[in-house]
Amino acid sequence: MKPYTCKYCAKSFSNLTNCKKHERTHTGEKPYTCKHCKRSFSDSSACKQHERIHTGETPYTCKHCKRSFNNSSHCKQHELTHIGEKPYTCKHCKKSFSQLSNCRRHERTHTGEKPYTCKHCKKSFSHSSDCKKHERTHTGEKPYACKHCKKSFSDSSACKVHERTHTGERPYTCKHCKKAFSQLSTWKQHERTHNKSFSQSSSCRQHEERHARASSLKEKQHDQCLKSRRDLQVSAATLGGKTSCVLSSLTEENSSQLQVESLTCWICLKEYSSEACVIQHYDEHMRLK
Repeated sequence: MKPYTCKYCAKSFSNLTNCKKHERTHTGEKPYTCKHCKRSFSDSSACKQHERIHTGETPYTCKHCKRSFNNSSHCKQHELTHIGEKPYTCKHCKKSFSQLSNCRRHERTHTGEKPYTCKHCKKSFSHSSDCKKHERTHTGEKPYACKHCKKSFSDSSACKVHERTHTGERPYTCKHCKKAFSQLSTWKQHERTHNKSFSQSSSCRQHEERHARASSLKEKQHDQCLKSRRDLQVSAATLGGKTSCVLSSLTEENSSQLQVESLTCWICLKEYSSEACVIQHYDEHMRLK
């Protein structure tokens, strides 16, 4: 049963406090003011949560990694990342998420919906936090203050990155060399240097293997050429002195063709215009084996 009804949209509530809170979304009333920056809120709990930004208070702690949060819902959502639970599923592609807000944001990539509009320039956003962050470019508001030097920021993530210059915290560690970084972007850029080096060394090894295979195959081809010359010499010798001119002609012709033979595949006798083409062709034979 929901005995309390909104005076503006007829939506019903089981609790009078929730009903009044909802009505403020229609009236725009914000009776709760931050003690530190005078920012106003329509909800007392939202005001208290905001004040923790100034005080640095984080009363909610993760049961798994002891990371603390200033908001209970954020703490619960974080804990889901440890147990691997993803109870929220996209209606369009069935991808799962541990947080409802992330699921809804993802669904908007399918629908193109942008329900949050800037009050100053009417630019639209798919997520409320992006809209609020944008609005601060108009108002100049910087609600996030450094706990160490009181420098203010319009973005909470920028504030956290700045605070690490005081604490020396480096939460991002390279999985290749264990070097630690204070910023996510710097960490990703560093890891790409390892991936590039691995790619180069892998290409070098592949080149060396191809060269070794080609050398082995060319050696076999050379043996085939020598065998052909010996066969010609034996055949010509059996004919006697009368055909010595034939032998001379044949061996001379065979000798002049050694370079041409080096560009001919000894397996299928196909001819190529360069040694590189022959090597590539040999690789095809090796793959078929």
